[in-house]
Amino acid sequence: MGATDAKAARPPYSLWQMVQYMTKLGTIGFGGPVALVGYMHRDLVEERKWISEADYKEGLTLAQLMPGPLAAQLAIYLGYVHYGIRGATLAGVAFVLPSFIMVVALGAAYVSYGGLTWMQAVFYGVGAAVIGIIAISAYKLTTKSIGKDKLLWAIYIVAAAVTIVTESEIVWIFLAAGLITWLVKAPPKQWFPKGGGAAVVGFGTLGDHLPTACAIGATHDWSVLAQIGVFFAEAGAFVFGSGLAIVPFLYGGVVNEHHWLTERQFVDAVAVAMITPGPVVITVGFIGYLVAGFAGAVVAALATFLPCYLFTIIPAPYFRKHGKKPGIVAFVDGCTAAAIGTITGAAIVLGKRSITDIATVVILAVTLLFLWKVKKIPEPAIVALAAIAGLVVYPLLKA
Repeated sequence: MGATDAKAARPPYSLWQMVQYMTKLGTIGFGGPVALVGYMHRDLVEERKWISEADYKEGLTLAQLMPGPLAAQLAIYLGYVHYGIRGATLAGVAFVLPSFIMVVALGAAYVSYGGLTWMQAVFYGVGAAVIGIIAISAYKLTTKSIGKDKLLWAIYIVAAAVTIVTESEIVWIFLAAGLITWLVKAPPKQWFPKGGGAAVVGFGTLGDHLPTACAIGATHDWSVLAQIGVFFAEAGAFVFGSGLAIVPFLYGGVVNEHHWLTERQFVDAVAVAMITPGPVVITVGFIGYLVAGFAGAVVAALATFLPCYLFTIIPAPYFRKHGKKPGIVAFVDGCTAAAIGTITGAAIVLGKRSITDIATVVILAVTLLFLWKVKKIPEPAIVALAAIAGLVVYPLLKA
């Protein structure tokens, strides 16, 4: 009996297989956080069935509620599901490392050759294709998770609309969505147990002290590496939402406050993050390299990702232990609906910036056609073709 139970409880994959998957996703996963969470659902839940739908939803909810980069936190949580802290650590490192190596190499080329003039052309094509990838991911997540539930559809529409109007992700939307769904679907017989929701609410008050924390970091005459460490730790610890949400915060500190980069260099840094696979937040590695070489890149990346790692593994046991209770399930369903609404809204916001003329409309349409009808073509091949199209078309438009 015990042997049978152990066999049933054994995950259908090894830790090494999960590490291999996360390494591959970090190496060829284009499209930023929105697309990456879609890939994880498609590959790990639908196709390989390594992760249950419930575990995925819990991970997505936790990643949305906690500050830090969305896709990296989800990768860490999915590593945690069956292999604990060891799995979370290895999955997180495997996911982030490939893109870190790429941005450091691009940083070295950028410094050596005085800028990357081809980058705008590549991003012109890739940006349009990425919108198609995100749109398909958002569609699949919506049909899979929202279904015909009217309450979840209402939450989804509100979250999408707020994201489109504000062009940002607001953590209180996720909290409110979870609470409303919980109160409607599984009203509590008693209020939260002691400490039940304090951890999440606490992060809101931490955010109120962000300007003070930044001011303290600016007034101390520390070495550049120490300043990089403090600034990027603040970025990882206080910025909610996907990797894209961190960009305005980075701009304020890197360009305006510390004057580490010029406006042009910062725009190039964001472009590097968008045309490389893996988490968008890895742009911190490129910025760190421009400021203080390889050591700066390492410090910036570690300082940014360490908080999100801790914010994932510390509450994870609670999610694993109590995640099947009706109230928690309802809360997670509401948060998930808001998260997917936000993803859909983000696709529209990004689309307005990337789809600017007939050529980008054509690239988007071809991408959607390939993804919808010719499903055997992998996303990296589509991205590569879009990059080539950008290199050809962009110079002609600017001539």
